[in-house]
Amino acid sequence: QVQLVESGGALVQPGESLKLSCAASGSGSRALSMGWYRQAPGKQRELVATVTNTGALNYAESVKGRFTVSRHDAENTVYLQMDSLKPEDTAVYYCNGNFNWHFYWGQGTQVTVSS
Repeated sequence: QVQLVESGGALVQPGESLKLSCAASGSGSRALSMGWYRQAPGKQRELVATVTNTGALNYAESVKGRFTVSRHDAENTVYLQMDSLKPEDTAVYYCNGNFNWHFYWGQGTQVTVSS
């Protein structure tokens, strides 16, 4: 059973930066893709950014130019560098991994952007 564990969530002020990490365990193969989704209170979960095993990147329009997704294939780890954070980025951020077309989620990490 694949498990994803996120870390790095925190309370930060607008304009500050934060880096999230997600490590996968329990898989004998490299993830086809890994990425990040978020869910704000009262809203649906939405895609933030993903990266495939070929390096293809996909970002939500709202985070383009501010967030950067990257991965360490050998360790099945994915990162999300978040710069110029805004209050509207406040949400629980979830890691997602595609392992041979089986999709797994982490437990989520809270990011709060507030002055």
